[in-house]
Amino acid sequence: MKTLLILRHAKSNWDDPNLPDHDRPLTDRGKRDAVRIGLLLRERNLVPDLIVSSTAKRARKTASKVAKTCGCAEEIQTTGRLYQACWSQFIEVLREVDDSCSTVLVVAHNPGLEELVQHLTGKRETMPTAALAEVSLDIDRWQNLAVPPGGRLVQVWRPKQIE
Repeated sequence: MKTLLILRHAKSNWDDPNLPDHDRPLTDRGKRDAVRIGLLLRERNLVPDLIVSSTAKRARKTASKVAKTCGCAEEIQTTGRLYQACWSQFIEVLREVDDSCSTVLVVAHNPGLEELVQHLTGKRETMPTAALAEVSLDIDRWQNLAVPPGGRLVQVWRPKQIE
């Protein structure tokens, strides 16, 4: 069994219309929500063995705050392949994960993340900023990840629901 944690980046700042989308930073609320998700992962014993993030600043900063808060000691892997990715691109990236990793956290963007949850589990879920989905996968090797994999949606947490 493998566990896939799917996290949409936290709330980003739109104040500077001249700033490229890829370079938008987190808002103060986004920073707080990322810390909340990190605490949730630690409390639920869901600390990832690996974090894979989009290269966009808001995703990298979300991943960094989550990692620091939950106690994930591993380095965060970033890839441009997850920026504006569709669900099948997530599958390609995940198939490259080392099998020693039981729990993987992916930090990226919509609409690709919502599509990924749906293709893996058959469930449609809205993923607002800093929403986290836990998906249980009945596979032993990441390279065997296929669609449909018979993944089971364990839970979705949204920042407003986390106290």
